[in-house]
Amino acid sequence: MIDLTPASVFEAYNKGINFKNSVGKRGIFDQSIINERFYIGDQWHGANCGNRRPLVRHNIIKRIGEFKMSQILGSAFTVKYGINGMTKQATPSAAVSLKKRMAAGKYSKEIGNDEINSINEALDKYYLVTSKRLGIDSIYANALKDAYIFGTGIVYTYWDEQINTGISKKSVAVKGDINSEVLDVRNVYFAEPYKNDIQKQPYIIIASKRPTGEILEMCDEYGADEFTQKQISNLGNETTLLTVLYKSTDSDGCETVMCAKFTEKAVVRAPYNTMLRRYPLAVFRWDERAGCIYGESEITHLIPNQIAINRMITANVWSSITMGMPLMLVNGDTIDGEITNDPGQIIKVFGTNEDVEGAVKYVTPPDVTSNFGNSVNTLIETTLAQCGANEVALGDSKADNMGALNIMRNAATMPLNLIKSNFRHFAEEIALIWADFWITQYGTRKIKISDESGIWYMPFNAERYKDLSLCCFAEALPTPEFTAKESVTLLTQLLEKGFITKKEYFERLPQGLIPEWEKIDIEHTSAKGEKNDGI
Repeated sequence: MIDLTPASVFEAYNKGINFKNSVGKRGIFDQSIINERFYIGDQWHGANCGNRRPLVRHNIIKRIGEFKMSQILGSAFTVKYGINGMTKQATPSAAVSLKKRMAAGKYSKEIGNDEINSINEALDKYYLVTSKRLGIDSIYANALKDAYIFGTGIVYTYWDEQINTGISKKSVAVKGDINSEVLDVRNVYFAEPYKNDIQKQPYIIIASKRPTGEILEMCDEYGADEFTQKQISNLGNETTLLTVLYKSTDSDGCETVMCAKFTEKAVVRAPYNTMLRRYPLAVFRWDERAGCIYGESEITHLIPNQIAINRMITANVWSSITMGMPLMLVNGDTIDGEITNDPGQIIKVFGTNEDVEGAVKYVTPPDVTSNFGNSVNTLIETTLAQCGANEVALGDSKADNMGALNIMRNAATMPLNLIKSNFRHFAEEIALIWADFWITQYGTRKIKISDESGIWYMPFNAERYKDLSLCCFAEALPTPEFTAKESVTLLTQLLEKGFITKKEYFERLPQGLIPEWEKIDIEHTSAKGEKNDGI
């Protein structure tokens, strides 16, 4: 653990910067800038190729990334809580009775199995409510994008005093709830970056640039003295604020997360107990580095291929342009008029026939063989295939047999299963952090539950469950073998060949495709009252 002084904290911060600069060939900071440029398409930056020729780009990096991210985000899973050391055994009648007592705020002295089941169910439902409130899908997408570009995506959860919960206690509005955001990996520093387990870190530093006026407001809020505020006022318009998280042992012998805030010259907020038992950061790495908490971006190793593709396509395009509009050599002794590329231009030539023949000459550019174009296509296809984004996976392949196509598509996306598994573990970490906040920060308040009985507010006594050891698992949900379009095509073929009836056809159509299809007279009438044998 570091000394909690501004000098020591900033020394640790600079040590973290030096480590990041040593990671990989260029360091995390410089490599991240390059990767981001290549992802968004700024792929000729710094090439100094001038403005005379078109600099073409065929952005395979973004296409690969968007394909993989959509595959990962499109793999549905559900998050469920559990209690370590407790058997999850449902007792329906007792659970219904307990639910009514809990809704009335009545509990037994001991926490029984039925109550454990009810709390498990309540936390599962409340997780869904919180996910919707915080927009977890957007958080996942942003963290995944950071991981693809920078190698590491980090989600930080914190207590936001400004959130209006919409509930009240004794006619007083209850304010404050959890909030989550994605942090740039370049602003997060770990004490021991060779350890992958974030919960075993001695400390974590989160850096941010803040207006000095905002930091002075923090000083007022947290009771900093005038000398401290004067020191901060002299730092300029913008100041680096370091938030330090570290673990300590409280009076009950339990591990707890402490927090303090520093500028380079002063303590903005003295160490205080967050009451949390877990660091409120979840880390997702795109590719693991051996013995390093920071991940590796796939883009880093795709850049050489991307540069080669861009150069080859640009050369091909430039060759086509120069073949169609070749350079002219003009004899200035025999032509004194202006020469343009306008079609049908009449050029006056002064001199003999020999002078006319030698007045204008086209420079024949080197021809680019068809093998050159084939090489470009081969390089693109090979790069996509090596990254698991071939034409089958991308949906560019056409096949009459949809079953075979789906088998090929599943086989093509199989390498993503490891990343999908790691991403579900990342979701579990976020869910555990949320539960840690609920148990340590909520006190006694009502929590919003949405279930089969509708929306209701369950009185939640966080103190009652603070000693429970929560666990969490993200379970993958089965995904349909066929898309909606493929399902309709297959059903239509079965109907036309007489393998299913019209009723069976409508029953098996994707849900919601034809609203209230039951009201359709399937077997009979057309608009003219004639029997309709079609559908």
